[in-house]
Amino acid sequence: MRAHLVRVDAVVVQAVIAGALSFSHLHDLAAAAGQGGWKAWAYPVSVDLLLVAAWRRMRQSQRTGQAAGSPRLWFLVALAASLGANVATAGLLDLDHVPASLRVVVAGWPAIAFFGGTLLAHAPHGREVPVIPDSPSADPYEHPAGTAVDAPGPDVLPVPASGPAPAEPEAVPAPPPPGLAVALPPALIQRARALADEHRSTTGQPADPDAVRARLGLPPSMTASVAAHL
Repeated sequence: MRAHLVRVDAVVVQAVIAGALSFSHLHDLAAAAGQGGWKAWAYPVSVDLLLVAAWRRMRQSQRTGQAAGSPRLWFLVALAASLGANVATAGLLDLDHVPASLRVVVAGWPAIAFFGGTLLAHAPHGREVPVIPDSPSADPYEHPAGTAVDAPGPDVLPVPASGPAPAEPEAVPAPPPPGLAVALPPALIQRARALADEHRSTTGQPADPDAVRARLGLPPSMTASVAAHL
């Protein structure tokens, strides 16, 4: 934490020193070009504000995926004005005899800065493009359109695509037409005869084939088959 604070303090101190020197050079150049009083102090403020505004708009355009040509142009213009003032006041220019061309540039700077600041302020603001991380832990049951689909429960295992096909259910034979006797399985015949003997021993009367059929759970069309085996 202390090392982080030291780094931040060093950057802030460096920025303050560089800004103060650039501010002073711009003021001296504007005063030498005939802009006295408060106007000489307004020039460095105008240059630095245009530099910061162009930098912020350039970064915003890059984040939103828009073209940053116009903010980059005005950033270079403000940077050239600041750097030019720093170089001009380093002894390469006689501040007591400033060329007429430099006086024209300094006098026209307010219009240039106003035009650039207006363009930066009224440039369309684009929305930031969300970055979707390529995470391997994404939900495999998320629909591509954003809607979740039902995931299989813990007891349901998905059938692999290359696995064997599920067995088809056995076809159930259609019941025979009414009145036509068909062969019954031996176990079913024994059960039907046991029910008939039970009815005879209980009531002393022969069992009704339809009643035996009903007790066996067979359809009405099987009455003739049951009667044939009693």
